[in-house]
This record gives sequence, structure tokens and C-alpha cells, in this order.
Amino acid sequence: MPQNEGLPHDDPRNAGFEEELGAVLRRTGDGFSAEGRRELVAGGLARGRRRLVRRRLAVTGGALALAAVGIGGAYGGSLLGPGGAATTTSVAAPKPTHSSGGSTTGTATPQKPVEAQIPVADIAAVLKANTPAGEWEIAGLDGRGQSVAGVYDDGDGRAAVSVGLYRAAGGEGGSSQVECPGKAYVPYDDCVTERLPNGARLMILRGYEYPDKREETKSWRAVLLTKDGFLVDASEYNAAAEKGSPVSRENPPFTPAQLKALVTADAWRPLLKQLPELPRVNAEPGTHRTPPQQVGDVVPTTLRSLLPKGLKVVEKGGDGEFGYVVVDDGEGKSLVQINVQWGMEGAAGDLFGSGDVTTLPDGRKVKLTRQPGEKGGAGVVWWTVDTMTPEGFRVVVSAFNTGAQHEDATRAEPALTMAQLKAIALNGRWQDRPAR
Repeated sequence: MPQNEGLPHDDPRNAGFEEELGAVLRRTGDGFSAEGRRELVAGGLARGRRRLVRRRLAVTGGALALAAVGIGGAYGGSLLGPGGAATTTSVAAPKPTHSSGGSTTGTATPQKPVEAQIPVADIAAVLKANTPAGEWEIAGLDGRGQSVAGVYDDGDGRAAVSVGLYRAAGGEGGSSQVECPGKAYVPYDDCVTERLPNGARLMILRGYEYPDKREETKSWRAVLLTKDGFLVDASEYNAAAEKGSPVSRENPPFTPAQLKALVTADAWRPLLKQLPELPRVNAEPGTHRTPPQQVGDVVPTTLRSLLPKGLKVVEKGGDGEFGYVVVDDGEGKSLVQINVQWGMEGAAGDLFGSGDVTTLPDGRKVKLTRQPGEKGGAGVVWWTVDTMTPEGFRVVVSAFNTGAQHEDATRAEPALTMAQLKAIALNGRWQDRPAR
């Protein structure tokens, strides 16, 4: 998604953000079966931190922000609609018809997913049986699907609770779903991960529905990834609704231990086995060229290798086309992030049609931007160097005068100068990175 990551998903600023880049965070995208799983891309790092922290799951009437994005952001790229239908977020930039270095593979058309037909009453029964005694209000008990949402009341205040059952792509392909997000993008109070004796992996995150408004709704989540590739995802709030409802209690009703007991309950197994197989992707003849995509951690690793001397890396992350670091030179923390993209020539007019743009002798365009931060942190400034070759290979680097955009400025300016950001963006090593 994703630098608009961490904004409440219903924040009006997200409209332009989603159009420009598509979304934020791939880490959960990898766990699901949608193919076009990337969320933020076109507006640049400055609006395009693709494959970043994590995705959201849309489940019966409410969006469940998966842990990394979780709680007020977006976990990654793929979405599961009500009933489990997989959808994909698209890149804001026009789809390239060709890309240097890409392979002519045709267009991949995913088959329409088959929705799960698990009785909602059965899911609700497991939910009730594995939580403390209390009053439940659950609508749609006569329906079928793969999730349930309701309101729970133990006498201390009404609370929204939901559980969804999913398949992860490729066995443990959903491992990113059970990794804690970087605090540079997703603020939270606590996040723990655990590998269980049976081989399953568990993440429990205690955060907020709106991370920049911590006095409001708390959102706690537990996600279990089984050894054979199933996901059990439970979330709870300290309000009767995920959004638009006043806080009704200090904390969500279930403790981390109780959330763990819920998602690890043996009673889920018969229901998980009722989930349909993931759809196959059929390749159809065509003339479109698929741009190469970065794999692994080469982008974040290369970013770290190109940092100026004297900077201490205090946080790092990213994968694929996206990487970030939080550095400190002794004067305060500073977030630096990069996005590397192929096949962007169709967006060149929009990206470089105005502003401080120069063209180098080799045809590369370079745009420098200085602007205020947009995530709520007081005094935050955002510097960006956006570059693109005539063939559409784009590298965009941004830096902030804070370690996290949602936090107040820690210094007057970013730790890297605009000249240093430009040197990183124009470094020839980016086009040498292995890609698929």
C-alpha cells in the first residue's frame, strides 16, 4: 500500500492514495491466493511503497485489518471478500503493454474463486465454545461462508468480535501473516509471535483501529497459520463496532491468552477442511509483456549498502520492490524508504509532467519534491527523489525527519540530504538486481 500507509482505511486521503498506488503492503498478499497482490505503487515511494507491511481481510460486513497493517492500516495486497472471494488491488499507473527485460507471457487470468459454504452457525458455535461466557449477538446464522462477526458482552461493555477461516497459498506461504509489522509504519502496543509444538505459527497483536488516535478504538488480533496452510484470524475491539461506534470498555474483552486459545482450538479443523481449494491461474495467449519483479530482500539490502557513512540503522525491513530503514546519526531518527519498479513508462507523463524535473544526458528524468508529511506527525517533512529511465525503469527514494510518519518530527530535516537521496536513486546497482 504504502506513504500513505497507516491512514485509517476510510480516511478521505486514501482515495487518491489508492488510485495512485494501489495499496500498501505485500506481506499478507503473499499469504493469499490473489495474483495481483500489490498495494502501493504508482505515486512513488512518495506514494508507492509497494509490498510493505500487511494486508486487510474484508470479512462479513467489516474489514479486518490483518496484523501488520492491521489495526488501522493495510496488511498487504490481496483481499478476501465476504464469503472468501479473492479480489486483487490494482496498480494505479496504466498497465504497461511492454517492458524492457520483461518476458512475453501473456495475461494471467485467475479463475473465479469458489466461495466457502461453511454454515455460519457452525463457525459461531466454535467461537462461542472457545471464549468466556457472555451474551452474543450474531446476525446471519442461517447463512454460509467462511467468517462470522458479532457483538459480545460479558457485562463490562459490548465488543465487536470476528473470526475468519482461510487457506494460505503454498502451504506455509502465509508466513508473512504471522510476522509482526515494523513500527515505522504500524504503531502498536505489543506484538508477539510463536511457533507451536504442532508446527503452527501464531501472532498476537495489540494495536488500534486508528493508530494516530490511540485514545479511540483498540483492535487486538490473533492469527494462526497451521502447518498445512490454513489461517484462523480472530479480531476484537473495545467498541460494539469496528468503526463508527464509541468505545464501550477500556480494552477488548479477551486477553492474549484467550485469543490464543480461540484460534488454536481443535474444533476449527473440521471447518477448515471445508474450505475450497485455491483457484488456479490460467495463462491466456496475449501480447502483453510482464515486467520483471524483484524477489527476496535484494532491494532493502542494497538500500542499506548505499547509505552514507555515519548512519546507524535502528530498524529495517521490506522485500521485493520495497525497502526501508530507520537511521540515526545522533541527531534523531529518520525514515528512509525506496521503491524499484519496471514497466512504468506509461505513467511518466503524470509523474514527471510538473514540478522540479530535470532530464539527464542518458534520458533519465529526475524529480525532486519537498513537502509536509501527511500521516499526522507534527512538524514532519518529506523529501523525495523520483527517477525514471526512458524504458520505464523507476527508482523513487524518500526520507523523513522522523522515524515514523505518524510520530512527531525528531529533527529539523531528514538525516540524508537531497543530494544523497539522488545519489542512491541514480545508482547503477538497481538495474543489476536479480528479478523474476
